[in-house]
Amino acid sequence: MFKNRNNRNILIFSIVLILGIIVMFTPFLPKYIEGPGDAINLKPIVNVDHHYDKNKGKFMLTTVRESKASPASYLYAKINPHYSIENIDDITNGENDQTYMKVQTFYMMNSINEAIYNAYHYANQKVTMKYNGIYVLNIDDKSKFKNKLSVGDTIISVDGHKFSSSYNFRKYINDKKIGQRVSIEFNHDGKLMNAKEPLINLMGSKHPGIGIILIDNDSVKPEIPIKINPGAVGGPSGGLMFSLQIYEQLTGKNIRHGESIAGTGTIDKNGNVGEIGGIDKKIIAAKNAGAKYFLAPYVKPTKDILKFEENNMSNYQSAVKTAKKYAPNMKVIPVTNFKDALNKLNNI
Repeated sequence: MFKNRNNRNILIFSIVLILGIIVMFTPFLPKYIEGPGDAINLKPIVNVDHHYDKNKGKFMLTTVRESKASPASYLYAKINPHYSIENIDDITNGENDQTYMKVQTFYMMNSINEAIYNAYHYANQKVTMKYNGIYVLNIDDKSKFKNKLSVGDTIISVDGHKFSSSYNFRKYINDKKIGQRVSIEFNHDGKLMNAKEPLINLMGSKHPGIGIILIDNDSVKPEIPIKINPGAVGGPSGGLMFSLQIYEQLTGKNIRHGESIAGTGTIDKNGNVGEIGGIDKKIIAAKNAGAKYFLAPYVKPTKDILKFEENNMSNYQSAVKTAKKYAPNMKVIPVTNFKDALNKLNNI
């Protein structure tokens, strides 16, 4: 009798243990967990033909690690100040995993193109940029083009008009009336297609629009060949650091002065550095990698800007606050554009 009872207890314990493991580690919660990622050395990632980085120090691209929440990771994020719990739609804009990754890959490739263009331009090397059209990042559920356009499509023209930038596209649409039908030519998976639908009232304004979130789709052609392999990293926030690594290789100048320098920030074709998400977590990633300096995007923190910022702090304010508490030996440097970054690096 005692033997049977022991066997039954062991069986019950085993079942409870297995169920506990399944419950704790199966990612089924409708949340995402964000935490510090890596600080990636860009030397082996950026390869400019016959221009090698032999200088001491390194530029590091910082990342945020995202994962679907399990009960275990959810509880861990609750007690760890470097982790946060995010709503899935806030991360993916309501898109499925495949579409979300498609957009993140485009963001990365676009940021690399902008980085190449800036680095070659400031290094006085020949480079050209071609505007291919407007890349569709997201489509409003109320858009009349919802079932015509897809995330990842590139708009080529509207009513037969082609544009040199998304700004000119917006200006053209803005001169139309809500409900007016427009004809769009777009590239869908390499195939040219057309759709004609009425404009809608854009949310929060009285302006007409197609109802999409968009970004310029540019391609770049440098005279000196270059290859960049970002691996599985996605998103637009590596632009600044890629541009500095490329510039160092092109010029041979040790603009790092032998230091380990991490950072983040988007960069546009005019060299302007833009803000990103999760900079507090990137500070921790930089600290863990031994960075001495951190380059952070800077915008003037006015009241109108701060009310839209994460935790009502600019990227630079959040980076300084996090570094002061968790990485007091790392200096955070504010950067507004590519030229400003070069000037700041010259003074470290």
